[in-house]
Amino acid sequence: MSVEVAVIGAGAAGMMAAITAAAGGARVVLYEKNERVGKKLLATGNGKCNLSNVDMDIAHYYTADPRLATCVLEELSVSDTVRLFNGMGMMVKEKKGYLYPFSEQASTVLDILRLRMEELLIEVVCGCEVVAIERAEYDKLRVKTVDGNIDSYDSVILACGSRAALRKTDVFGGYRLAAALGHSIVPVVPALVQLRCRENYMKSLAGVRCQALLTLVTDGISGQKEQGELQFTEYGISGIPVFQFSRLAAYDLLEKRDVAVDVDFFPDYDDTAYKELTEERYRFGEGKALADFLLGMANKKINRTMILLSGCKGTDIVARLGKKKIEEILWKYKKLRLHITSVNSFEQAQVCAGGVPLHEVSESLESLLIPHLYFAGEILDVDGRCGGYNLQWAWSSGHMAGNAALRFRLPD
Repeated sequence: MSVEVAVIGAGAAGMMAAITAAAGGARVVLYEKNERVGKKLLATGNGKCNLSNVDMDIAHYYTADPRLATCVLEELSVSDTVRLFNGMGMMVKEKKGYLYPFSEQASTVLDILRLRMEELLIEVVCGCEVVAIERAEYDKLRVKTVDGNIDSYDSVILACGSRAALRKTDVFGGYRLAAALGHSIVPVVPALVQLRCRENYMKSLAGVRCQALLTLVTDGISGQKEQGELQFTEYGISGIPVFQFSRLAAYDLLEKRDVAVDVDFFPDYDDTAYKELTEERYRFGEGKALADFLLGMANKKINRTMILLSGCKGTDIVARLGKKKIEEILWKYKKLRLHITSVNSFEQAQVCAGGVPLHEVSESLESLLIPHLYFAGEILDVDGRCGGYNLQWAWSSGHMAGNAALRFRLPD
């Protein structure tokens, strides 16, 4: 008699878990509350699906248990993942270490996974929300759905993702299912998300994209630094460097701490080199109007903002303002402090931080509280940086949970 496995959630981790268990000989039922599988997968990598990264160092992940997280990632490594997708018929390409389907279409990844599930005769039940998981006789687990249906399984894999990208009206029951079985939930916050600023001049900067070095400042203490393309919005800041430390900002704000971001528009100049630059510009620009003097320093919208912050006018003559005032204006380009009031909502977030803590699962991702219950994907308290890390966690944890669920055997 084959092992019967239920997988809750048909995202990347859930589909990988279902495929792995079914390939091992299990009869698998995959439950998905949405009307179709892999909805969130289609939006990853701006529709191109950055599915992994050749630089798979644990330093790219936020986790309270790096050892266990590393074991999971080694269960299905990056090279294993590429071979697995190649074996399912999908070619993979590398761009600066980032891995994509050769077509650069997220739909290709989803179609390949769906085709494989069909080949393995996985029963996919869409539009069906699981409302409870309970212990049953003979060490089995019962799965109850919103329509009142109840089925028993040898193993259950909880892979229903997180609140990220869900609309405010959407109901997410994954944490509730885990909590009802006795698991604790590390506070969940949006991650890989935009930050909202207190400054009233953000609208005037909206649409600007530029290279910058960003420093997260908490209670006046400088912390993580990120460099890359900064994007200004009507309400704040966005872009990959912002996303990379947004989860840290979210937790700091949750703890009512003072959060700011220092922006350096000239990261390639150290203070000495920048001082020389400012002196040279002043020497050759004393006779210019301030707006003309700043021309060429940065985007015109940034220059206008610097003039606004200085309390001067664009028509003011540099020499009349004096060297000290000009230096004050120019050094704002090296350190513009933006005060963070909040992170954007779960609806705008790519992933979430928080969830079921790793100390409540075994090395095979089995619950330490409920035998034959496994976790995979974003519902666990592991989240990665931008660059394919969260999808690799989905593939690896789904593969591990799918394999582990096969270990259950009925007594002779």
